[in-house]
Amino acid sequence: MEIVFVTVIGAGIGGLIRYLVPGRGSYGIALLPAVGAAATSAVWALLVWLGWPFDGGWIWTVSIAAGILVAALTAFLLPRVRRSADARALHELSGGRL
Repeated sequence: MEIVFVTVIGAGIGGLIRYLVPGRGSYGIALLPAVGAAATSAVWALLVWLGWPFDGGWIWTVSIAAGILVAALTAFLLPRVRRSADARALHELSGGRL
């Protein structure tokens, strides 16, 4: 049951990061919450599989920190990658005139 809680927390943190980091026009509204939820739940499942107790504090800290890290990296890197890919596509589609 705790994995549901940590997944919802990860999605909420991803939603907050969406509005704290500039460049949110480069991706959809649900991307960062989905990335945060996926990262926290994946790390939680891995740590439980490794034998960490699900009622301990460290599993919560590590899982939520992983969600914050992955969502923040996505928010910072994706706009830059998207701008360069869009410029490259425009150059190819315009036949090199732009």
